[in-house]
Parts: sequence; structure tokens; C-alpha cells
Amino acid sequence: MAQGECILYPCYFNAAYSRRQGRRVARSRGAKAPVISDLERALKRANVTFRIEEHHHPAHWMRREGRIVAEWHEGKESLIKKVAQKLEVKR
Repeated sequence: MAQGECILYPCYFNAAYSRRQGRRVARSRGAKAPVISDLERALKRANVTFRIEEHHHPAHWMRREGRIVAEWHEGKESLIKKVAQKLEVKR
């Protein structure tokens, strides 16, 4: 991973998870079972350049949910908050 990149996993935004399970946003800001395509839409709305990788969160290795590497030069928490604001799960 190069400098200026942040890794995002869907579990960061899953309202059903506890903080210990990997959630990094408030439950009210989270989504129910977000997937990579949900994060992809949120990042496009936020005009953030990114790429999708076929990796998994170390604590959730059995799910194989993927991850996003975003170009971001500020703090990771500010990116997570920005994505959470733009996140809308439509299925």
C-alpha cells in the first residue's frame, strides 16, 4: 500500500456489528449488511478515487467480502465518516 491510501472494509459500516467485531461508525450511521458495491457507490458520490481488491478483513477471513483501497491524504477516520454520510444501501 502506497502513502496516501486508506483501506476500507464493509464491516466498518455494518450496523449489526459491535465495535469489537469491526464496526467503526456509530450504529445510526451504519448500514445493514453493506457490501463492496455499496461502498463503491458512496465513494463515487464523494468523488474519491479507489480500487477494489479481493482481500478480506483479518477478523472476518471466512466471509471473503473484499476491500477498497482509496486515495486519501487526510486521516482514515475522516474518510470513514465521509463514506458513512454518502452510504445508502439499496437492494
